[in-house]
Amino acid sequence: MEWYLKALKNYAGFQGRASKKEYWMFTLYEGVIYLVLSVVEEIVGLSYILSAIYFAATFLPSLAVACRRLHDTGRSGWWNLIVLIPIVGIIIFVVQTCQASQETDNQYGPQPVK
Repeated sequence: MEWYLKALKNYAGFQGRASKKEYWMFTLYEGVIYLVLSVVEEIVGLSYILSAIYFAATFLPSLAVACRRLHDTGRSGWWNLIVLIPIVGIIIFVVQTCQASQETDNQYGPQPVK
């Protein structure tokens, strides 16, 4: 939960780098929350209202942590836009976020603490 909260606290921080663990733990918690919200919506009979509100609240933090993760691999945050290409773009994005961090400081800052 610490990694999820860390990303939320830095919700609009597009500068710097995010470790692989920070990014994927944030993504994991976000997925679990979406799953819980979907179950609650199904039980209560809501039409994705809670999910839409949660999406709106976490869109910027999700984009920011993904941008910092790409910075950690030495790429520009603009690579986030590759997900707009159906199927192939998402695969490329996942591969990029799974790659190892650059072990030295890069143009985006020092290596994040793990």
